[in-house]
Amino acid sequence: MRLYLRLAWRNIWRHRRRTLIVVSSIGLTLALMMAYDGILAGFNQAIYANAIKVLGGNIQIHAAGYQAKLDQKPLLPLTDDNMIVKAAQAQPQVAAASKRIVTGGLATNREGAFAVAIVGMEPEKENPVSLIAQHVSSGRYLTTADQDAIFIGNGLAQAMSVKVGDRITLAGRATHQQMRTRTMTVTGIYDLGMADIEKQTIYLSLGEAQELYGLSGQSTEVVISLKKLGDESAVMNALAPSLEGYEMTSWETNYPELQTAINNKNRVMDIFAIIILVIAGIGILNVLLMAVYERTREIGVLGALGMKPRQISWLFLLEGTMIGLVGVVSGIILGLLINWIGGQVGLDYSQFSGITSYMALIQGKIYPTMGTEKLLMRSLTALAIALLASLIPAGEAAENEPAQSLHYV
Repeated sequence: MRLYLRLAWRNIWRHRRRTLIVVSSIGLTLALMMAYDGILAGFNQAIYANAIKVLGGNIQIHAAGYQAKLDQKPLLPLTDDNMIVKAAQAQPQVAAASKRIVTGGLATNREGAFAVAIVGMEPEKENPVSLIAQHVSSGRYLTTADQDAIFIGNGLAQAMSVKVGDRITLAGRATHQQMRTRTMTVTGIYDLGMADIEKQTIYLSLGEAQELYGLSGQSTEVVISLKKLGDESAVMNALAPSLEGYEMTSWETNYPELQTAINNKNRVMDIFAIIILVIAGIGILNVLLMAVYERTREIGVLGALGMKPRQISWLFLLEGTMIGLVGVVSGIILGLLINWIGGQVGLDYSQFSGITSYMALIQGKIYPTMGTEKLLMRSLTALAIALLASLIPAGEAAENEPAQSLHYV
């Protein structure tokens, strides 16, 4: 085996220029795929992670039976919400865990009635991870002590023609489907640049929501925000033994449209990567076919010395695999270098924040990851294509008759 490896390694460098061209094409393709993976992961953290913060956290924990009545936003109180919060905060991946009361209702004034989700929350606990708290356009953010106070989005404020200090009537379902109505003061308005999302939710303090909806000292959900998107499964698995009897769901279940968007982007790039690698594989095919024709006499000598056709074929397969391996190694090194530099410097996409609504979620720079999320799959794909591209030249070499090859000019 060592002899084959030495021969294959020597042979691929007999025509350095051709080999370097093919190696460069494989390496550059893999490096660009890694760079894209790193940027995409950075985008996911910058856009989808922020979207999840606005929509309701990475993980939500409810009482048993909540999912069956999800459309009604049932007010099913948690039996020990403090224990749930403590268990969540003990996980190193968790950035914040807080209690909420969520119900459906209407916001009304002279401009009309608007269907909204009414969220009672713990402002101080959510402040460090809250995107809306970082985008107060007028007035102020909520505090725990706030009474008769609500915090709304700019989209809803414009639709209802209200400003800070104005009062609107809030009607929401309490326990046992009772309707509670109260006129409350707008203390702050946030602006994410996403009017549709801003129209959907009104926030008030948890204490106010408990008093208004008959849930004194209770909450209906615990929202967990993670430091990094993608750690949901690990945290849920760690919490599962201590949270038996509760319903625990991640954003992938609660907001499937976000997961679909991420998966679609990944599929498109996976197909694109395979197409580019196949083109690089054609280069390997060309190099090895040329090697077969140029080394016809050498192949004849190897056959005359007793090397069997399958052994000659094996030699050419090794050469193709080695070219692929060198390309993969060089691509990994280049890809890691590109992503490391990008991760240190960051990519400023803030100028594009107005192109689409979801781009408004980008806060400053995007920092790519090292791009290793799909490295194994991409590397194996490159090696597989290199091996497949070697099959035809290997078969051609194995079919050469030693006597005819020795007389080849």
